[in-house]
Amino acid sequence: MATTETTTSVRGLIALPQAAARALIALGAVATIASTFMSWTYTADFPGDLTYYGSPAGLQVLDLVAGALTLLFALTTWNVRGLGWLNPAGATQPVVLAATSAVAVSWFSAIAIAVDLKGLVALDPGAYIAAVGSLIGLLGALALPKPGDTFKDYVTKPENIPPAAKLPGWGERLVITAATAVALIVFTYGIGVDPDASETFLGYLLLVIFGAWALLTAGLFDRFAELNARHKGFATSMAFLAAAIFPFVENNEHNANLGVNILVVATVALGLNIVVGLTGLLDLGYVAFLGVGAYAAALVSGSEFSRFSGVQFPFWAAMLTGMAASLVFGVLIGAPTLRLRGDYLAIVTLGFGEIFRISVNNMDGSSGPNLTNGPNGISMIPDLKIFGFNFGSSHDVGGMTLGRFANYFLLMLLITALVVLVFNRAADSRIGRSWIAIREDETAATAMGINGFRVKLIAFALGASLAGLAGTVSAHVGYSVNPAPYQFAGSVPPNSAFLLAAVVLGGMGTVNGPILGATLLYLLPEKLSFLKEYQLLAFGVALVILMRFRPEGIIANRRRQLEFHETGQLDIPEQGLPDTTVGVTKAGA
Repeated sequence: MATTETTTSVRGLIALPQAAARALIALGAVATIASTFMSWTYTADFPGDLTYYGSPAGLQVLDLVAGALTLLFALTTWNVRGLGWLNPAGATQPVVLAATSAVAVSWFSAIAIAVDLKGLVALDPGAYIAAVGSLIGLLGALALPKPGDTFKDYVTKPENIPPAAKLPGWGERLVITAATAVALIVFTYGIGVDPDASETFLGYLLLVIFGAWALLTAGLFDRFAELNARHKGFATSMAFLAAAIFPFVENNEHNANLGVNILVVATVALGLNIVVGLTGLLDLGYVAFLGVGAYAAALVSGSEFSRFSGVQFPFWAAMLTGMAASLVFGVLIGAPTLRLRGDYLAIVTLGFGEIFRISVNNMDGSSGPNLTNGPNGISMIPDLKIFGFNFGSSHDVGGMTLGRFANYFLLMLLITALVVLVFNRAADSRIGRSWIAIREDETAATAMGINGFRVKLIAFALGASLAGLAGTVSAHVGYSVNPAPYQFAGSVPPNSAFLLAAVVLGGMGTVNGPILGATLLYLLPEKLSFLKEYQLLAFGVALVILMRFRPEGIIANRRRQLEFHETGQLDIPEQGLPDTTVGVTKAGA
């Protein structure tokens, strides 16, 4: 394993002998861990009840993880046998970022307790030990050899990360399985945080951000991407298996409902990703196709408020009806408008979205034809029944009871898997290559014989039909459909701005990016409800910061990274990945 002395400077920001610096990091990490087994406050009024000794809870659990991560990276600086894989380059950056995660959680916790409970007097010794111990660890990390002369060098990946040792096939699959299990635990913990315990969720965010950053600079994400590229089928199967386990490990109807809505939004975002990410068409009214599918399914699903109340299609027929209706609208809107480019096309699609919302809002029998019941929408949509399985009833599976939303979560997971399969097959096909060519340079693609209008119309129609498919399920999950969500921007997701942000935030042209983006954008407002009217402000600031420092999105494909970073470090390894825009993203979970 390469040592830190191979970096550009052997001196740290703080002048200390290297042995002393390493000892400080370990000492600070151990003190942070020990503090979590002590009382942090005298009253149980603070979320998580941090008054017990020997029983970490709430923010203490998060600080325990941060301290353990810091200790592990500290041990890599001592070249402890068996930990070389955690920091293969012996770099300073992951040690500093891991120590920063402990400082962030410890100091945030202490400040939150003091603010909520009106003073420092509310802090017990454990909170002070956590704050001081984590700070000692960070000071020791800053005394390690500097990776460079600028702040950026401390937060970017080193260039001298050695390649991973070759593992047998079963070993690589075991690593993928373990990483998937860790991801499931992290997600389950986050979604399980009580919405009223916003302090705990903010601490969770700090730990996830700095912890993931440390793993990124250590090169572990690159190595995991290589494993995914070599075992794409197995990795994808494990990801969906972990998602299927979620309702069993988090047996809570509220959280299952969050999971269903996240999958619906993620599925729609994948459809939009075909239009925006692969084909390069800016669609600002895409949520209308979700609405078309939802309304079409609601009209034929047996609701007594439907214009066709005597009609009740089975689910597969209602699903095909919603997809077909969205497909038809996609072709009707795309055929006369897709000869436009850029801003002109964006304005036309924005107009279509508003026309749809206004139309369904007025089709109440007084302002227009009696079809959608106007602003009241279509309510009392019956639950689905497939092969006698009633999704609205609880069912015992393996000794556990799955409620209504858990049933719909599993159904929506199957639909998401189908959409992912369609996305991958389409993107890797000849038409998918044509989409990418159109996105890069439509004039050049046309000159090479690609029928630009036909290719764009196919993308528009396919994206619309996938949104309609998700709409059929969302109509049944919510019992009703109404015009409120189907607008360009608003406080009720999903809307067109929300979906577009999910694609851009997660990473355009990728599979995992829109799913991650939709998860973050749906989960954060739910857990940070204390922001209230400032949610959109916080959302905007976060997007500005992300676009400044990572314009290619959280999970970026190789092509877009090369576009945004002419020189510098890429987060996707150049070796071991398919030489395609989409192939890279399938490895980047």
